Amino acid sequence: MRKLILLLFLLPVWSLPARGMDYERIKRAYQLSYQFERRGEYARAREALLPVYENFPRGYTVNLRLGWLFYLEGHYRNAIHHYRIAAAVAPGAVEPLLGLSLPYLAQKNWTRVEALMYQVLKRDFYNYYGNLRLAVALRKEGKYAQAEAVCRKMLTLYPTDTAFLTELALDLYQQGKRRRALEIFRNILILDPANPVASKYVSP
Repeated sequence: MRKLILLLFLLPVWSLPARGMDYERIKRAYQLSYQFERRGEYARAREALLPVYENFPRGYTVNLRLGWLFYLEGHYRNAIHHYRIAAAVAPGAVEPLLGLSLPYLAQKNWTRVEALMYQVLKRDFYNYYGNLRLAVALRKEGKYAQAEAVCRKMLTLYPTDTAFLTELALDLYQQGKRRRALEIFRNILILDPANPVASKYVSP
């Protein structure tokens, strides 16, 4: 009964009826994929999912995972392709948009990242990774005041979060507010003594 409930949950996500693959074969394909991923064998992790993909080419779950595996391999165009399929299948979901941002971050395509993260925030205003990646993209684009505002919003919720504190300090530094930036960098080193960015700005 438990297996049936899970299968019924997965099928609407894939948006297709099962064609030649039962629950056990699907489960085994994913298990193998996870095992290969843990070993860093990303190509084999993808290959393990090929039977699932062939049966469910518009499947949400399988495309989301293929996007992730192609990203890990550095095949960004393929990753983008699969993440876009997942996003189209589940238009209200934020996880394929967050996944899609990964290859764009790797390519330093800050404009794309910014646009994607605004889409995420329309659906989930305080999404942690959506806000953090937006802050990074805005800073890389030289939009320091906007990036600062994003960081301050999130630090209201996570006052000791070193990722947002680091981004805030970088934004302030670039705006000429160096004394305040250095104060934040020093505080970061209390929370995270090995923080490489803060260590770079704070003299020993």
